[in-house]
Amino acid sequence: MSKSLKRVRAALNAAGLEIDIVETALSRTAKDAADALGCEVDQIAKSIIFRGETSGEAVLFITAGTNRVDADRASTLACEPLGKADAGLIRAQTGFAIGGVSPVGHVSPIRAWFDPRLRDFEIIWAAAGTPTHVFGAQPADILRMSGAKEADFTT
Repeated sequence: MSKSLKRVRAALNAAGLEIDIVETALSRTAKDAADALGCEVDQIAKSIIFRGETSGEAVLFITAGTNRVDADRASTLACEPLGKADAGLIRAQTGFAIGGVSPVGHVSPIRAWFDPRLRDFEIIWAAAGTPTHVFGAQPADILRMSGAKEADFTT
């Protein structure tokens, strides 16, 4: 089991959740993941990371599978302009590689926001630290564990 996967498992356990982590085929898109899991695309909770242009820190937006992060709204929430986060920043501040960024289990605290659309589902699916592992949980649990703030930041 990878270190990233172990961190996600530890975060789930620390939150008192007995959730199975599922291995799937490599999913490059939310649609691929939804097809593999047999769920709606919007049940896929994408972890989108930006770089704060002033702070230099990673900033996380957890959004429903078909939604896109609106850069202006996201920048307003983050109180700074946001730019593209590179793989090095993402790995250093979250501990995850691109494609496997989980909303929980980061190596460092991260500012995060949560898409209200995800609350429309009983269960949502999120990356579990690798590009091929996911876990399903209630939106309220992911919101609580991630420390995210619920806000409208999508187009």
